[in-house]
Amino acid sequence: MQTFAALMKKFLFVLIVILLAVQQLYMLPGCANIVPPSGGPRDSIPPILESATPADSSRNVQGSRITLNFDEFVELQNVQQALIISPLPKNFPDVSFKLKTVTVRLKDSLEDNTTYTLQFGDAIKDFTEGNVLKNFSYTFSTGKYIDSLELKGNVILAENGKTDTTLLVMLHSSSDDSAVVKEKPRYITRLDNKGNFIFRNLPPKKYYLYALKDDGGTRRYMSDKQLFAFADSAVMISGKNPEITLYAYAGTAAPTAANLAATLNTNRPKKNNSGDSRLKYTTNLSAGQHDLLKDFIMNFEEPLKTFDSLKIRLYTDSVFNPVPAYRFELDTLGRHLTLFNTWKENTTYHLVMDKEFAADSAGKKLLKTDTLTFVTKKLSEYGSFKIRFKNLEIPLNPVLQLLNNDILYQSIPLTGAEVSRALFPPGEYELRILYDRNKNGKWDPGDFFGKKIQPELVKPVSRKINVKPGAGNEFDITL
Repeated sequence: MQTFAALMKKFLFVLIVILLAVQQLYMLPGCANIVPPSGGPRDSIPPILESATPADSSRNVQGSRITLNFDEFVELQNVQQALIISPLPKNFPDVSFKLKTVTVRLKDSLEDNTTYTLQFGDAIKDFTEGNVLKNFSYTFSTGKYIDSLELKGNVILAENGKTDTTLLVMLHSSSDDSAVVKEKPRYITRLDNKGNFIFRNLPPKKYYLYALKDDGGTRRYMSDKQLFAFADSAVMISGKNPEITLYAYAGTAAPTAANLAATLNTNRPKKNNSGDSRLKYTTNLSAGQHDLLKDFIMNFEEPLKTFDSLKIRLYTDSVFNPVPAYRFELDTLGRHLTLFNTWKENTTYHLVMDKEFAADSAGKKLLKTDTLTFVTKKLSEYGSFKIRFKNLEIPLNPVLQLLNNDILYQSIPLTGAEVSRALFPPGEYELRILYDRNKNGKWDPGDFFGKKIQPELVKPVSRKINVKPGAGNEFDITL
């Protein structure tokens, strides 16, 4: 038998080994931080429909209550804006959610032998992580079959060739033009992120196709300021329907560089100048410099009541030499006074205004004779360009539009495949081609209620040009 001393010796040896092992564990990198086990990856899966009452694609449905059961807790967001029901009901249904269930209570009586589709858009999401069930739809029929015909197409903004995905596309049953004003459509659908649309579950009938900017939610054409588009003729829904392109337009064109400053000044909130009797105005000068390619413009805070062109004079140089030929023009609203002159480069000009040269509608005048001095830019501050186009359709009366920072700077009618400018402001320009049907040099919207004409079309050019100071800016562009 082992003695007590031997046993103690073995015990102490084992204890020392254990202590050394524990010490080594704590000396290993990272062992000082104890990290609790993670809860796994974040849930990124949207809710899944487990069952519906009535079941999706049911036939001979008569009830007014629809129950959708999902695999997890859900909630609704912006359901009034997101949910589209086709055919469009007179009254929006009651839509609610609780735990894993979404309930729809229809307020209108169901039509016989009709296929209904509920497009929820992005209205349904899970409660915990907010994962959206995108483009979820539910279909049922009150008849013996589900209508299955489709109509596809796209909507393009006629004025710039771009898309606006907020537009709604509509199908009306009535051929009366006033239906888009007085009635709600039979069917509506949304555009995708590329401007495409699709109507599903349509019956074989004749419809009239429109697109509309519907900020107010009326589903009606209420103002010519709304974006609006119409198909040239009725659409007969059948087994094979060609895709249709609609060209949307609003009644007013976008601001140009020439009138942008005037527009901003006109819409500027009026100041309270009850204690100030001075005539107020602004100009289109930039840091005391004037663009050689522009006319000089004065914008008045209040419309002018009187204006005397003989009491405002233009001089040049330090000795105030009279400028021989120039003229003023006041717009019909009396707010914008334009000075037309052939400007010389890098030259000092003085505009001398007698205190009686103008009075606004409140009777305000200058307090004394005033002089406005400015300098024109140097020729070296400008560039030039030459553009050669390939596949330009001259018979369609093309007009080159040059835009800087989304503002139309200049429109140039094209009579050939090459265009050039010897003097042009440097910068990067977006290009578009307007097909000018009436040859008036500007884009014209459509006319639905009158002449039934589509808007003039503008084709964006994929390539931009960068005009640098000096010469040598030449570009070859294939359309």
